[in-house]
Amino acid sequence: MCDEMRPRQRGGHLGLLLLGYQLLQMGLDNIPPVTLAVLALNIYLFLAPLASSIQACVSVQQACWNRDWRRLLLAPLHHVDDWHLYFNMVSLLWKGSRLERRLGGAWFSYLLITVTLTTGVVYLLLAMGLSELTQDSSYSLQCAIGFSGVLFALKVINNYYNPGGVTNLMGIPVSNQIACWVELFLIHLLSPGTSFIGHLAGILVGLLYVKGPLKVTMQTFAGFLTSDQFNAGRQYYSYTGHSGQSAWPQPNPELHAYTGGLSEEEQYEEAIRASLNERGVAPHDRMLYGFVNAEELRQRRLQRFDQ
Repeated sequence: MCDEMRPRQRGGHLGLLLLGYQLLQMGLDNIPPVTLAVLALNIYLFLAPLASSIQACVSVQQACWNRDWRRLLLAPLHHVDDWHLYFNMVSLLWKGSRLERRLGGAWFSYLLITVTLTTGVVYLLLAMGLSELTQDSSYSLQCAIGFSGVLFALKVINNYYNPGGVTNLMGIPVSNQIACWVELFLIHLLSPGTSFIGHLAGILVGLLYVKGPLKVTMQTFAGFLTSDQFNAGRQYYSYTGHSGQSAWPQPNPELHAYTGGLSEEEQYEEAIRASLNERGVAPHDRMLYGFVNAEELRQRRLQRFDQ
C-alpha cells in the first residue's frame, strides 16, 4: 500500500478483520490447500508488501518501456487497501475452492500461475493496442494493481466446469454465461477507479482457456500430464462424496448472518453496504473488488484527504 494512503486507515483495518472472520467461519480445514496458500500469500504481502502500490502496479510504461517485468508478478499480489484485499480474497475463496476441488490441487496450481501471468501480458497488449488505435498514450500510462483480473478469468473457467445457473447482480438474475460481461460493465460504471482493461484481460484469458488454445498449450507444456490425469483425484476434492471419502469436512450449515444463504455477488453488496455505513463513504467513492487503477485511486484519495 502506498504510504500516501495511510491516513485513510486510521479507523482500523475493518476489511482485514472481516476477511479473517470469514475464514474462521468457513473453517481453515474446509479450504483446499492451494487456495488457502494463495489467500495466505496475498494477506502476508498486504501486511508486509514487497513494494508500494505505485511501485508494484503494472503498466505499459513501467513493464515494457522501462523493462520492469517483475511487475507482472507483483501487481496481482498487492492491494491498495484492506477493502480491496477483502473483496478479492472473498472472491478467490469462492472460485478457488470450487475449481481446486474440481480440478485437483496440481492442475489448479498450474492453472493459477498460467492465468496470472497470461492476464498480465494480455492487459499490456490491450493497453498498447488501445494506445495505438486511439492515439491516446494515457492507456499506456494506466497502472493497475490487484488480483481481480485473475478472478475474472477464474470466473469464466468456473462457469465452464460448472455450467448453468444464474448470478444475482444488483438484484437482477443474470445467466452465468454472460454474468462476467455484465459484471465487467457494472463495476466500471459503479467504481470508476477500477481498471476496465484489466478485468477485460481476465475475461479474455478465461475464454482462451475454455475455448481451447490456452488449455491445449498448458497440456502440451505439461507433457504426459493432461487435465484428465490431473482430474484423477477430482472426487477426493469434492464435497459430494462420490468416492465415499471427502477430503474436506462439510461446512457448518449454520452460517453467520452476514453470509448465510447469500451468493457471492450478494455478499459483495452486503459488504459494500457495511463498509459504507462504518466509514461514512459517499456513494461516488465506492470501490468494489477490482483490478484498480492505482495512480487514479491514489490521486482521488489524496484529494479527499487534503479536503
